[in-house]
Amino acid sequence: MMTGFFITFEGPDGAGKTTQLNLLAKYLGEKGLTVLGTREPGGTVLGESLRKVLLDPAYHGMCARAEALMYMAARAQHVAEIINPALKRGEVVICDRYADSTIVYQGVARKLESEELLSINQFAANGLKPDLTILLDGDIQLLDARRAERGSKDRIEQEAREFHEAVRQGFLKIAAAEPDRIKVVSQGGGIDTVHQAVVKIVEAFLTGRTGRT
Repeated sequence: MMTGFFITFEGPDGAGKTTQLNLLAKYLGEKGLTVLGTREPGGTVLGESLRKVLLDPAYHGMCARAEALMYMAARAQHVAEIINPALKRGEVVICDRYADSTIVYQGVARKLESEELLSINQFAANGLKPDLTILLDGDIQLLDARRAERGSKDRIEQEAREFHEAVRQGFLKIAAAEPDRIKVVSQGGGIDTVHQAVVKIVEAFLTGRTGRT
């Protein structure tokens, strides 16, 4: 049986990852592929429980190390229980956030040591890396407006604008360092325009890996 593919969506809060993930999952499903859409933190009972804590504004005093370790714990369970089994079944796994978010949010924005985070993530994820990452980028004013439209904000969304700008720049930096894996899609157009750009990237990836279109 063919091993599946692992695709992740990354980007600052408000970039539209969930919308684009759902559109891509529908598109690939209509092409006959078996697709599993999931998210981090989350995807499992343990992961969703940790998500509630991590995003709850009541825990505004959470230290950066505790935050990072909870994300890693959620990822360890997610990989073991959901992602790896699906890949072994030959499915396409599409995940809303993964390890790049940890490096950017806890490493760049929270100023934890990136090498330490990479080492812990290697253990937590059992070495699993995405085959393809789609980074949704957008102007900081656009992202601010989208977060404001949501009404109540979670603990991360409540961070200062400087935090979110550091996140955006952090994502662009790692994309520049890994251009073969990470493909940047600008949010300059509407939802359908972005979706078509995502499809073009994924089709090129699938053709390169399997020869199918």
